[in-house]
Amino acid sequence: MAEARSRDRWAHTSSLLAMLANVNRDPKKCRAFRPEDFDPHERQKKPLIVKNEGIDILKKVFIDGPGQAAKGI
Repeated sequence: MAEARSRDRWAHTSSLLAMLANVNRDPKKCRAFRPEDFDPHERQKKPLIVKNEGIDILKKVFIDGPGQAAKGI
């Protein structure tokens, strides 16, 4: 229930902040702001990019030592 109240209040506040920012922005220099830009509940998490290095990198880090992993890459 507390989270729902927080979400509702932030939805209202972020709408006001977006309107205030859009009134004071230069349309030639930046895009229009959206309420989602100011709402902490609506922020999208960036996807985590994981490289497929294989098991050899784990061996270098945990068995050979942390210094060896940097040399092998």
